[in-house]
Amino acid sequence: MDGREETRRIQETGKTTFIVSLPKPWAVEMGLKKKDEVRVVRRGSSGLYVYPAKARGGPARRTDAIVEIGPGEGAAATVRRLISLYFLGFKTIRMRPGGSGGRFSAVQRSSIRKAAKSMLIGAEVTSDSASGVTVQILAGGDLTVDGAFKRMLDLAKKMLGDAVKALADGDEERARDVAGSDDEVDRFGFYIIRQLKTAIENERVLAEMGFDHARNCLGYRLIAKNVERTGDHAARIAQDVIEVGRPIGSGAARRIAEMSDFAIGVLDDACLALFRKDYALAEATIKRASGIASREAAVLEMAAGRGGGGDEVYRIRRAAEDVRRIAEYASDIAEIVLNMTVERSLKKR
Repeated sequence: MDGREETRRIQETGKTTFIVSLPKPWAVEMGLKKKDEVRVVRRGSSGLYVYPAKARGGPARRTDAIVEIGPGEGAAATVRRLISLYFLGFKTIRMRPGGSGGRFSAVQRSSIRKAAKSMLIGAEVTSDSASGVTVQILAGGDLTVDGAFKRMLDLAKKMLGDAVKALADGDEERARDVAGSDDEVDRFGFYIIRQLKTAIENERVLAEMGFDHARNCLGYRLIAKNVERTGDHAARIAQDVIEVGRPIGSGAARRIAEMSDFAIGVLDDACLALFRKDYALAEATIKRASGIASREAAVLEMAAGRGGGGDEVYRIRRAAEDVRRIAEYASDIAEIVLNMTVERSLKKR
């Protein structure tokens, strides 16, 4: 688009049709002449696009991105740039070294390859050299947004269950498995963001996702973020086991496991309300989630009454806080479901 703009008045012809004229110089520049056909496409709730019928597929959209990475840019910044371009829906991402040297460092190349393989669904490195790395996004196959979300949710719940078991047993190997699963949860989250961005711009994709309005994409994004945070807190519990290398007391471990089961149950209810679009279940879930406070208080009371050292008391308190936060995220999910479904509860006039 070249930024030019004109205002044209809509006129009515017959009872079912509006007409609007096109600026003739623009039409000529596009190679249009009298009796040629144009297509009209609706994009979202506020956009109408007109383009020549011979230009199949609608207005041309850029699908490839070329970006230069400076010689001083660290691995983390390079990965963040790659992920941002993935979010924007580009199908081909060409990353080239900037500066006078014109070559990637080994760390930069390695970080791009690793991120494409482990963090981005559908990404393949198709060209890899010191003079540039090309990442091709082959899409996610048959993986729907709901499918990605359910797998993300199942993985986050498993991480929490395994982290609590590792804490009770001092099982460092299990804890390392949990910590390693955190990137996989993020991977599904990134894929969901990419798909939601596409849905915002395409009503057909929006309808296929079962959304009534593009604003629901924001709600779904926030819900996915809360599931990501669930995985983060499970990884924090696992990291404690890796760092300390020994279990906590059996009584505290049992209470924390009970807290974990409760938090997972609340999370299940919140997500079930999402899938069912069930306002009443979401409301009930928020009330149920408040029960995590009394469970945490029982754990903290037990920790305070222990005769053990302060280090173990701190570990118990921190694990209990992580589990409590997960129940709060479940409550947040339920509240978002309320916002997404409240219109369904309105009485018809």
